[in-house]
Amino acid sequence: MEIVWLLLSLVILYFGAEGLVSGAASLAKRIGISPLVIGLTIVSVGTSAPELLVSVKAALNGQGALSVGNVLGSNFFNVGIILGISALIYPLAVKRQLLKLDVPVMILSSLLFFLFFLDFTISRWEALIFVLILITYITYMLITSRKEKPAQKGDEEDEIKMSKHWLLDIFFIGVGLAALVYGSDLLVVNAVIIAGWLGMSEALIGLTIVAAGTSMPELATSVVAALKKRSDIAIGNVVGSNIFNIFLILGVTGLIAPLHTTDINYVDGLFNLGIGVLLLLFMKRSSRLRRTQGLLFLLFYLIYFTYKLFLI
Repeated sequence: MEIVWLLLSLVILYFGAEGLVSGAASLAKRIGISPLVIGLTIVSVGTSAPELLVSVKAALNGQGALSVGNVLGSNFFNVGIILGISALIYPLAVKRQLLKLDVPVMILSSLLFFLFFLDFTISRWEALIFVLILITYITYMLITSRKEKPAQKGDEEDEIKMSKHWLLDIFFIGVGLAALVYGSDLLVVNAVIIAGWLGMSEALIGLTIVAAGTSMPELATSVVAALKKRSDIAIGNVVGSNIFNIFLILGVTGLIAPLHTTDINYVDGLFNLGIGVLLLLFMKRSSRLRRTQGLLFLLFYLIYFTYKLFLI
Protein backbone atom coordinates (compact mmCIF):
# COMPACT_ATOMS: atom_id res chain seq x y z
CA MET A 1 0.00 0.00 0.00
CA GLU A 2 2.92 2.33 0.74
CA ILE A 3 4.09 1.98 -2.87
CA VAL A 4 0.65 3.14 -4.07
CA TRP A 5 0.81 6.18 -1.76
CA LEU A 6 4.35 6.88 -2.97
CA LEU A 7 3.20 6.91 -6.60
CA LEU A 8 0.20 9.06 -5.66
CA SER A 9 2.50 11.58 -3.97
CA LEU A 10 4.47 11.96 -7.22
CA VAL A 11 1.22 12.66 -9.12
CA ILE A 12 0.21 15.27 -6.52
CA LEU A 13 3.65 16.89 -6.76
CA TYR A 14 3.43 17.11 -10.55
CA PHE A 15 0.00 18.73 -10.67
CA GLY A 16 0.87 21.00 -7.74
CA ALA A 17 3.92 22.22 -9.63
CA GLU A 18 1.87 22.62 -12.82
CA GLY A 19 -0.61 24.89 -11.03
CA LEU A 20 2.13 26.87 -9.29
CA VAL A 21 4.19 27.51 -12.43
CA SER A 22 1.16 28.47 -14.57
CA GLY A 23 -0.31 30.74 -11.89
CA ALA A 24 3.02 32.39 -11.07
CA ALA A 25 3.90 33.07 -14.72
CA SER A 26 0.47 34.54 -15.42
CA LEU A 27 0.45 36.67 -12.25
CA ALA A 28 3.91 38.02 -13.05
CA LYS A 29 2.78 39.25 -16.46
CA ARG A 30 -0.45 40.68 -15.05
CA ILE A 31 1.08 42.81 -12.26
CA GLY A 32 4.13 43.94 -14.21
CA ILE A 33 6.83 41.96 -12.40
CA SER A 34 9.17 39.63 -14.27
CA PRO A 35 8.66 35.86 -13.89
CA LEU A 36 12.24 35.71 -12.56
CA VAL A 37 11.31 37.92 -9.60
CA ILE A 38 8.18 35.85 -8.97
CA GLY A 39 10.34 32.72 -9.05
CA LEU A 40 12.83 34.29 -6.64
CA THR A 41 10.14 35.35 -4.16
CA ILE A 42 6.65 33.80 -4.15
CA VAL A 43 7.65 30.47 -5.71
CA SER A 44 10.84 30.17 -3.62
CA VAL A 45 9.13 30.92 -0.31
CA GLY A 46 6.32 28.51 -1.11
CA THR A 47 8.55 25.63 -2.16
CA SER A 48 10.76 26.21 0.91
CA ALA A 49 7.77 25.68 3.23
CA PRO A 50 8.66 22.03 4.08
CA GLU A 51 12.22 23.03 5.07
CA LEU A 52 10.86 25.92 7.16
CA LEU A 53 8.36 23.71 8.99
CA VAL A 54 10.95 21.00 9.69
CA SER A 55 13.60 23.48 10.89
CA VAL A 56 11.27 25.52 13.13
CA LYS A 57 9.96 22.34 14.75
CA ALA A 58 13.54 21.13 15.25
CA ALA A 59 14.57 24.47 16.79
CA LEU A 60 11.65 24.35 19.22
CA ASN A 61 12.77 20.83 20.22
CA GLY A 62 16.39 21.93 20.64
CA GLN A 63 17.58 19.90 17.63
CA GLY A 64 20.08 22.31 16.06
CA ALA A 65 21.71 19.60 13.97
CA LEU A 66 18.43 18.83 12.22
CA SER A 67 17.75 22.52 11.48
CA VAL A 68 21.20 23.19 10.01
CA GLY A 69 21.49 19.83 8.25
CA ASN A 70 18.06 20.23 6.67
CA VAL A 71 19.03 23.61 5.19
CA LEU A 72 22.45 22.57 3.89
CA GLY A 73 21.13 19.28 2.50
CA SER A 74 18.37 21.15 0.69
CA ASN A 75 20.83 23.69 -0.78
CA PHE A 76 23.09 20.92 -2.13
CA PHE A 77 20.10 19.09 -3.59
CA ASN A 78 18.67 22.27 -5.13
CA VAL A 79 21.74 23.09 -7.22
CA GLY A 80 23.25 19.64 -7.68
CA ILE A 81 20.13 17.64 -8.49
CA ILE A 82 17.37 20.10 -9.37
CA LEU A 83 19.37 22.50 -11.56
CA GLY A 84 21.28 19.53 -12.94
CA ILE A 85 18.12 17.71 -14.04
CA SER A 86 16.43 20.92 -15.25
CA ALA A 87 19.45 21.81 -17.43
CA LEU A 88 19.46 18.29 -18.87
CA ILE A 89 15.78 18.69 -19.82
CA TYR A 90 16.22 22.12 -21.42
CA PRO A 91 19.27 24.44 -21.52
CA LEU A 92 18.32 27.25 -19.12
CA ALA A 93 18.65 30.87 -20.24
CA VAL A 94 20.54 33.07 -17.75
CA LYS A 95 19.13 36.54 -17.09
CA ARG A 96 21.55 39.41 -16.32
CA GLN A 97 19.87 40.02 -12.94
CA LEU A 98 20.98 36.56 -11.81
CA LEU A 99 24.62 37.41 -12.50
CA LYS A 100 24.52 40.92 -11.03
CA LEU A 101 22.36 40.38 -7.95
CA ASP A 102 20.76 37.05 -7.12
CA VAL A 103 23.56 34.49 -7.46
CA PRO A 104 26.05 36.84 -5.70
CA VAL A 105 23.51 37.19 -2.85
CA MET A 106 23.22 33.39 -2.75
CA ILE A 107 27.02 33.12 -2.51
CA LEU A 108 27.01 35.82 0.20
CA SER A 109 24.54 33.76 2.23
CA SER A 110 26.81 30.70 1.93
CA LEU A 111 29.91 32.72 2.86
CA LEU A 112 28.25 34.26 5.92
CA PHE A 113 27.02 30.85 7.03
CA PHE A 114 30.54 29.45 6.69
CA LEU A 115 32.05 32.31 8.73
CA PHE A 116 29.32 32.37 11.39
CA PHE A 117 29.40 28.60 11.82
CA LEU A 118 33.16 28.28 12.41
CA ASP A 119 32.33 27.99 16.12
CA PHE A 120 29.58 25.42 15.32
CA THR A 121 26.89 27.87 16.47
CA ILE A 122 24.45 30.33 14.89
CA SER A 123 23.74 32.90 17.62
CA ARG A 124 20.64 35.09 17.82
CA TRP A 125 22.66 38.12 16.67
CA GLU A 126 23.92 36.21 13.64
CA ALA A 127 20.37 35.01 12.91
CA LEU A 128 19.17 38.62 13.11
CA ILE A 129 21.81 39.63 10.54
CA PHE A 130 20.46 36.92 8.21
CA VAL A 131 16.90 38.26 8.52
CA LEU A 132 17.92 41.92 8.03
CA ILE A 133 19.91 41.08 4.88
CA LEU A 134 16.92 39.15 3.51
CA ILE A 135 14.55 42.09 4.12
CA THR A 136 17.00 44.45 2.38
CA TYR A 137 17.40 42.07 -0.59
CA ILE A 138 13.66 41.58 -1.12
CA THR A 139 12.92 45.30 -0.80
CA TYR A 140 15.61 46.25 -3.31
CA MET A 141 14.54 43.54 -5.76
CA LEU A 142 10.86 44.50 -5.69
CA ILE A 143 11.59 48.23 -6.08
CA THR A 144 13.94 47.75 -9.04
CA SER A 145 11.70 45.16 -10.71
CA ARG A 146 8.75 47.56 -10.83
CA LYS A 147 10.91 50.18 -12.56
CA GLU A 148 11.75 47.82 -15.39
CA LYS A 149 9.28 46.90 -18.08
CA PRO A 150 8.84 43.12 -18.03
CA ALA A 151 9.92 41.25 -21.12
CA GLN A 152 7.20 40.42 -23.58
CA LYS A 153 8.70 37.02 -24.36
CA GLY A 154 10.63 34.49 -22.32
CA ASP A 155 13.16 32.13 -23.80
CA GLU A 156 10.38 30.24 -25.56
CA GLU A 157 8.21 31.29 -28.47
CA ASP A 158 4.79 30.58 -27.02
CA GLU A 159 2.99 33.21 -25.05
CA ILE A 160 2.01 32.69 -21.42
CA LYS A 161 -1.61 31.64 -21.13
CA MET A 162 -3.39 34.31 -19.13
CA SER A 163 -6.04 33.50 -16.55
CA LYS A 164 -9.34 35.35 -16.73
CA HIS A 165 -8.71 37.12 -13.46
CA TRP A 166 -5.72 37.71 -11.17
CA LEU A 167 -7.61 36.10 -8.29
CA LEU A 168 -7.63 32.90 -10.31
CA ASP A 169 -3.85 33.16 -10.65
CA ILE A 170 -3.52 33.45 -6.86
CA PHE A 171 -5.89 30.51 -6.44
CA PHE A 172 -3.71 28.33 -8.70
CA ILE A 173 -0.59 29.42 -6.80
CA GLY A 174 -2.20 28.66 -3.43
CA VAL A 175 -3.58 25.27 -4.47
CA GLY A 176 -0.28 24.41 -6.16
CA LEU A 177 1.73 25.24 -3.03
CA ALA A 178 -0.65 23.27 -0.80
CA ALA A 179 -0.39 20.26 -3.11
CA LEU A 180 3.41 20.50 -3.12
CA VAL A 181 3.64 20.60 0.69
CA TYR A 182 1.16 17.72 1.10
CA GLY A 183 2.72 15.67 -1.68
CA SER A 184 6.25 16.04 -0.30
CA ASP A 185 5.11 15.01 3.20
CA LEU A 186 3.29 11.99 1.76
CA LEU A 187 6.39 11.02 -0.20
CA VAL A 188 8.75 11.26 2.79
CA VAL A 189 6.52 9.23 5.14
CA ASN A 190 6.01 6.36 2.72
CA ALA A 191 9.55 6.39 1.33
CA VAL A 192 10.95 6.04 4.87
CA ILE A 193 8.70 3.00 5.45
CA ILE A 194 9.83 1.40 2.18
CA ALA A 195 13.48 2.19 2.98
CA GLY A 196 13.03 0.43 6.32
CA TRP A 197 11.87 -2.68 4.49
CA LEU A 198 15.07 -2.52 2.41
CA GLY A 199 17.22 -2.39 5.55
CA MET A 200 18.55 1.15 5.09
CA SER A 201 20.03 2.76 8.21
CA GLU A 202 18.32 5.71 9.88
CA ALA A 203 21.30 7.96 9.06
CA LEU A 204 21.22 6.99 5.39
CA ILE A 205 17.45 7.54 5.26
CA GLY A 206 17.93 11.01 6.71
CA LEU A 207 20.72 11.89 4.31
CA THR A 208 18.83 10.76 1.22
CA ILE A 209 15.06 10.51 1.59
CA VAL A 210 14.29 13.21 4.15
CA ALA A 211 16.69 15.77 2.62
CA ALA A 212 15.42 15.03 -0.88
CA GLY A 213 11.82 14.81 0.29
CA THR A 214 11.71 18.35 1.68
CA SER A 215 13.16 19.53 -1.66
CA MET A 216 10.50 17.76 -3.74
CA PRO A 217 8.46 20.98 -4.20
CA GLU A 218 11.53 22.72 -5.68
CA LEU A 219 12.29 19.70 -7.87
CA ALA A 220 8.74 19.37 -9.19
CA THR A 221 8.44 23.12 -9.80
CA SER A 222 11.77 23.52 -11.62
CA VAL A 223 11.33 20.37 -13.72
CA VAL A 224 7.84 21.45 -14.84
CA ALA A 225 9.18 24.96 -15.54
CA ALA A 226 12.01 23.46 -17.63
CA LEU A 227 9.52 21.31 -19.55
CA LYS A 228 7.54 24.50 -20.24
CA LYS A 229 10.82 26.23 -21.22
CA ARG A 230 10.35 28.75 -18.38
CA SER A 231 14.04 29.17 -17.54
CA ASP A 232 13.36 32.23 -15.38
CA ILE A 233 11.13 30.29 -12.97
CA ALA A 234 13.28 27.12 -13.08
CA ILE A 235 16.48 28.96 -12.09
CA GLY A 236 14.81 31.62 -9.95
CA ASN A 237 13.11 28.96 -7.84
CA VAL A 238 16.44 27.25 -7.02
CA VAL A 239 18.49 30.40 -6.42
CA GLY A 240 15.70 32.00 -4.40
CA SER A 241 15.17 28.85 -2.33
CA ASN A 242 18.87 28.69 -1.44
CA ILE A 243 18.81 32.34 -0.37
CA PHE A 244 15.66 31.86 1.72
CA ASN A 245 16.96 28.60 3.21
CA ILE A 246 19.86 30.38 4.90
CA PHE A 247 18.60 33.93 5.44
CA LEU A 248 14.97 33.08 6.30
CA ILE A 249 14.99 29.55 7.72
CA LEU A 250 18.26 29.74 9.68
CA GLY A 251 17.42 33.35 10.54
CA VAL A 252 14.01 32.50 12.00
CA THR A 253 15.11 29.28 13.70
CA GLY A 254 18.23 30.96 15.09
CA LEU A 255 16.07 33.71 16.61
CA ILE A 256 13.89 31.05 18.24
CA ALA A 257 16.94 29.37 19.77
CA PRO A 258 20.70 29.52 19.04
CA LEU A 259 21.63 26.66 16.70
CA HIS A 260 24.54 24.53 17.89
CA THR A 261 25.83 21.25 16.48
CA THR A 262 29.18 19.61 15.82
CA ASP A 263 27.65 17.17 13.33
CA ILE A 264 27.98 19.83 10.60
CA ASN A 265 31.57 20.95 9.96
CA TYR A 266 33.53 23.40 7.83
CA VAL A 267 33.72 20.88 4.95
CA ASP A 268 29.91 21.02 4.60
CA GLY A 269 30.11 24.81 4.62
CA LEU A 270 32.80 24.78 1.93
CA PHE A 271 30.74 22.45 -0.28
CA ASN A 272 27.77 24.81 0.13
CA LEU A 273 29.94 27.79 -0.84
CA GLY A 274 31.71 25.93 -3.64
CA ILE A 275 28.56 24.82 -5.47
CA GLY A 276 27.34 28.44 -5.51
CA VAL A 277 30.66 29.69 -6.93
CA LEU A 278 30.54 26.91 -9.54
CA LEU A 279 27.05 28.05 -10.58
CA LEU A 280 28.26 31.65 -10.98
CA LEU A 281 31.26 30.57 -13.08
CA PHE A 282 29.04 28.49 -15.38
CA MET A 283 26.63 31.41 -15.79
CA LYS A 284 29.45 33.81 -16.66
CA ARG A 285 30.79 31.48 -19.35
CA SER A 286 27.64 31.52 -21.47
CA SER A 287 24.09 32.84 -21.60
CA ARG A 288 22.68 29.39 -20.81
CA LEU A 289 23.19 26.55 -18.37
CA ARG A 290 23.86 23.74 -20.81
CA ARG A 291 23.32 20.00 -20.51
CA THR A 292 27.02 19.29 -19.92
CA GLN A 293 26.98 21.74 -17.01
CA GLY A 294 23.84 20.11 -15.65
CA LEU A 295 25.70 16.81 -15.73
CA LEU A 296 28.60 18.37 -13.79
CA PHE A 297 26.17 19.59 -11.11
CA LEU A 298 24.87 16.04 -10.73
CA LEU A 299 28.46 14.79 -10.46
CA PHE A 300 29.26 17.44 -7.83
CA TYR A 301 26.31 16.28 -5.74
CA LEU A 302 27.34 12.64 -6.16
CA ILE A 303 30.83 13.46 -4.84
CA TYR A 304 29.36 15.15 -1.75
CA PHE A 305 26.86 12.34 -1.23
CA THR A 306 29.66 9.74 -1.41
CA TYR A 307 31.75 11.77 1.06
CA LYS A 308 28.89 11.91 3.58
CA LEU A 309 28.00 8.26 3.00
CA PHE A 310 31.46 7.07 4.02
CA LEU A 311 31.32 9.19 7.17
CA ILE A 312 28.16 7.47 8.40
